[in-house]
Amino acid sequence: MRIGYVGLGNMGGPMCRNLVKGVNHEVVVHDLDPAAIAACTAVGARPAGGLAALAESSDVIFTSLPTPKHVEAVVEEIAAHAKPGTVVFDLSTNAPAVIRRLHAALAAKGIALLDAPVTGGVARAVEASIVVMVGGDEALFDQHRAMLAAFSGTQVHVGPVGSASVAKLINNMLVLCNMAVAAEGMTIGRLAGIDMGKLVQIVQNGSGDSFGFRGLTARAMKGDVAPSFALDLAYKDLGLAVDLATEHGVPGLMGPQALALLRMARGLGFGGLDTSAMLKVYETLLNTEVRA
Repeated sequence: MRIGYVGLGNMGGPMCRNLVKGVNHEVVVHDLDPAAIAACTAVGARPAGGLAALAESSDVIFTSLPTPKHVEAVVEEIAAHAKPGTVVFDLSTNAPAVIRRLHAALAAKGIALLDAPVTGGVARAVEASIVVMVGGDEALFDQHRAMLAAFSGTQVHVGPVGSASVAKLINNMLVLCNMAVAAEGMTIGRLAGIDMGKLVQIVQNGSGDSFGFRGLTARAMKGDVAPSFALDLAYKDLGLAVDLATEHGVPGLMGPQALALLRMARGLGFGGLDTSAMLKVYETLLNTEVRA
């Protein structure tokens, strides 16, 4: 079997390398960044020589791309060149409606598409312990589960195509809202004059703890805002979640507020920094520094 892998960024790169090391199949790769390709070929992958060539020769294709528009462009190329019977897993964070539309377009050509977004962050992608959630044909999920397990610690079949994307958007909405309120809370603590290290210790061992809080305190509150999960991508993900809420008539009370904070951060030029750099909005507006 030949596996194609498209998109070798912060998440896609380590997932691909773990896939190469964890399966007994040939893996061919494609990315716009030659350095990203080289990092994967160094562990045994082969460069595909272009997206069309990858699509033509692969039995299974993984895509890990930044936005729905990128996924649509790549899937269009796959549809034009892949053979009937090819199975595509989209690991990207995508809009459910987009995934369903692409699924229908590929199905007309005899190509299967499953949405398979992941959660856990870059560190867990590196150690192959991320969670992959899958929407689509359950028999295909079962058939390829060992392949998914090569780069993830937990694999969950969620339901029909699009359902995994719903789960991913809700997951990301929760963590981003948690991080937003953590940024506000830590700023209050700083201006109220309490010991920030002790405040962090209390929250991390108390009921206010969360993945988002730990991300904020481990990065932005240490002055480290080099991108792990870029704020621009978080803004995209939360925007998709807010759109999904609107689609289903759910009152937007929390998500849109966190989205507004991310929008302010982007307006201040922080979009290319780590998502935890949302704290810098408070620091900028209040001319203070929040550190632990």
